[in-house]
Amino acid sequence: MKFTHKAFVRWDDLDAFGHVNNAKYLTFAQEARFEWGWFQFAEKKQEPILMEMVVGRAEVDFVKPIYDGGQFVDVNLWVESIGNSSFVNAYEVSKDGVVYAKMKTVQVAIDLQTRKSRPLNDAEREFLNKYLESN
Repeated sequence: MKFTHKAFVRWDDLDAFGHVNNAKYLTFAQEARFEWGWFQFAEKKQEPILMEMVVGRAEVDFVKPIYDGGQFVDVNLWVESIGNSSFVNAYEVSKDGVVYAKMKTVQVAIDLQTRKSRPLNDAEREFLNKYLESN
């Protein structure tokens, strides 16, 4: 299953070349992750599942520039793989069938006390498996 976040492209996301700045794509991914792993639970007054996580790696493939601010784009998110203490999120930024970017992040579960990685727990694995897809 995929989760879709509607990201608003702000006019100040555009750089001197008139397209969305490369760093903003990681902000789109971060906003999608936040809604997926925290906000959708908070809206239902449920305990968020994926809070104790950090980004261990991020990569972006820029497919086509976004030239216009003031619009929404879809950020589709899914889980590509699940490891012992980490998982890979995949993302696709698109609008009306046009793909602008493909991204991946490795999310690492951490223990907030020790600030070291920890194994994913059963609740996290159950949630992640709902979004596990192979593309």
